[in-house]
Amino acid sequence: MNDTIDSKNKPSHHPAEKKMLVRYGKMGQTGWFTHEEKNMPKAASKVMIKTERGLEIGEVVGRFCYKSCAFKKNEEAVVDYYGVGKSECPVTEGGKFVRYATEQDLSDEHHINIGAKDELKKCKQIISELNLPMKLVDIEHIFGGERIIFYFTAENRIDFRELVKRLAKEFQTRIEMRQVGSRDAAKIAADIEVCGQPCCCARFLKILKPVNMKMAKLQKATLDPSKISGYCGRLKCCLRYEDHTYRDLAKRLPRKKARVKTEQGEGTVIDAQVLTQLVSIRTDDGNVFAVPVEEIQILQQPNGKQETEHDDLENDSDDLNGKLEQ
Repeated sequence: MNDTIDSKNKPSHHPAEKKMLVRYGKMGQTGWFTHEEKNMPKAASKVMIKTERGLEIGEVVGRFCYKSCAFKKNEEAVVDYYGVGKSECPVTEGGKFVRYATEQDLSDEHHINIGAKDELKKCKQIISELNLPMKLVDIEHIFGGERIIFYFTAENRIDFRELVKRLAKEFQTRIEMRQVGSRDAAKIAADIEVCGQPCCCARFLKILKPVNMKMAKLQKATLDPSKISGYCGRLKCCLRYEDHTYRDLAKRLPRKKARVKTEQGEGTVIDAQVLTQLVSIRTDDGNVFAVPVEEIQILQQPNGKQETEHDDLENDSDDLNGKLEQ
């Protein structure tokens, strides 16, 4: 009797839901997809997935990050990886895994991409006929044929109802027009940048954070817009990569016109190099020389504040770099 009761009251253990990370879509979206696979290939794999947009083809992310066919890290750990809140994390709920892509699926994808060029050309023709003030960026034909998405840029809101009506009649499917900004447009259509690498936004950046002119000034970069602007026409994202290092180094340097003391005598700071940490000093008799920041003692900052240590500039760092503009 007791055995019977124990067996009835014994909690049942259901296997945990297995998920995989998949990148899909023209915008490089990443999402969680549930599956019941017992084996996962170690090679890069294309998969068929079901999203809210329909049947799509994607690629498994982090193929070496799986154990027993389940992603090793939980969703919270992935959010922490991006360093943002859950609402800002680029990883979506995704949908359901359907199957691994077959040779036929890959062949169909190839033919869809070829056909998309004709669809793009037709859409441009209709835009020209309707004289709409918009620039078509690219097209995304959902694998299952549920819809065609056209990405475009425009300075103002566009009334594209007639355009959608004509496209729907032409292609006999649901049409979606999506307006994107210059940075997202670059992410879709970008090619090789001046560094010789594909644009960062298209290759790996998922969160496009603000970049401002103060970053370029601090790094002593040329302020010629044609040289510090990316494919999107805005400041290059790579200006952010070393900004924290430059800011930390700048905090160690005295401000211009500060009075300092060195082994060669006292003088006034006329310039400072962030990377080399060299400070140019002019003595009272007109001699100019450069010394490492470690070899100087700050006597007086230009605002009259007395300093006893060369690196006690925490309160003046904002005057050197400026606060990051969001």
